[in-house]
Amino acid sequence: MKSSTLQLLCFFSLACLLLTSLASAQVRPRSPGQQQARQAQDQMEKNIPPPLVLHSTADSARLRQEADELAKAAQSVPLDIQNIEKGVFPKDMIQKLKRIEKLSKHLRTELAP
Repeated sequence: MKSSTLQLLCFFSLACLLLTSLASAQVRPRSPGQQQARQAQDQMEKNIPPPLVLHSTADSARLRQEADELAKAAQSVPLDIQNIEKGVFPKDMIQKLKRIEKLSKHLRTELAP
């Protein structure tokens, strides 16, 4: 009789231990707001800047237009340098370089956190 009581007690103890470990292992679902707050906190702890969010599609379109203008102007610089090597100085070269600098600075300030 003592043996069966001891077995029953061991079984009950193991069952309680198992249920306790299962209950602690369950993950509670979090709301999207809680997940975003946790991600923001993790980023702050890692010193990662928050993601860039453009405020409107007009901003996005303007930045894209400026980036295209910058790329086009920058592509023409090697040809201008070749002309300078040939002894022909393009009259708009300085203005073009200033415009490239201005566009680059503006894009950098808009995109920096």
